[in-house]
Amino acid sequence: MSGARDKPPSAGKVLAHLQARGSLPRPLTRAQRQLLDSSALILGKTATPEDAAYLARELVQASLPHRNPGNVPLWTRRNGDVVLAIQPGVNIQSGKSYGYPFGTIPRLLLFWITTEAVRVRERRLELGHSLNGFMADLGLNPNTGGGKRGDAKRLRDQMERLFRSRFSLERAAPDDGQTNKSWIDMQVAPKGQLWWSEKHPDQGTLWGSWIELGEDFYRAITAAPVPVDMRALRALKRSPLALDLYAWLTYEAFRAQHRRQSRFESWSQLQGHMGGEYTNPGDFRRKAKAALRKIREVYPGLKLGKRTGGIEVLPTSQSAIEPREPINPA
Repeated sequence: MSGARDKPPSAGKVLAHLQARGSLPRPLTRAQRQLLDSSALILGKTATPEDAAYLARELVQASLPHRNPGNVPLWTRRNGDVVLAIQPGVNIQSGKSYGYPFGTIPRLLLFWITTEAVRVRERRLELGHSLNGFMADLGLNPNTGGGKRGDAKRLRDQMERLFRSRFSLERAAPDDGQTNKSWIDMQVAPKGQLWWSEKHPDQGTLWGSWIELGEDFYRAITAAPVPVDMRALRALKRSPLALDLYAWLTYEAFRAQHRRQSRFESWSQLQGHMGGEYTNPGDFRRKAKAALRKIREVYPGLKLGKRTGGIEVLPTSQSAIEPREPINPA
């Protein structure tokens, strides 16, 4: 689908709409105003193929850590009979672990990696000649400086954590007293070269940075990618929970459409596969509801039911982005 609606709503009309619904308080913070701008853009202009981003279905069903797991040998996330496990890579010069990818940045990286792999149909992905340019592609701010908390420093750190890590997916389902088990161990990017310096992110390099995805990882992320709207990702980029919930909702909307019946998950089920770090179920539920309010403003085609105890996605929901290729709704 492409093109624009007859007349995009003004920012003032969108603001009045959101405040009337209680989605935005007065006065607006900078983040809330950016959400407003994104909502007006998405409401006013139908997504084009250039707005499409993708994420592997398995990473929608079981997400990355929200917070740093710390010095543990293995981190896992479970969704039903599917288990995602991550092992951190080791810096062979220092002998120390790179640590786990966590938070919003590796999620944005995975969206970019999957989208680029779907686009070029190759394992080798070109990252460009400057860190600033790559940051802009991810929707990060290159003007936050090169300090410890600057986006450039955080991006470089999370790139090494993600690229050098090892992902494992295991599916185990009991059948007649026995267990049928399948698994795949995948290195994310066994080859690559990064020329950039986070101290000088605007400085171009003679040679472009690149990574080469592991063959199994490449096949896994391109087999049945879930399409999402890049404009919505940029609006939600400050919250790993909002990014996870948005990607899950786009997939569940597709499944509800395909099967012509509602999809429902309880809060405890959702916490299991995208919020395991929250020890208090009530805390997870409150934060998920807050993220959901933001998601609904940048996903106008999402239709939710009134069933209590979780989230019900109705079959009248529309896809955030029309898929370029068929998706297995399993």
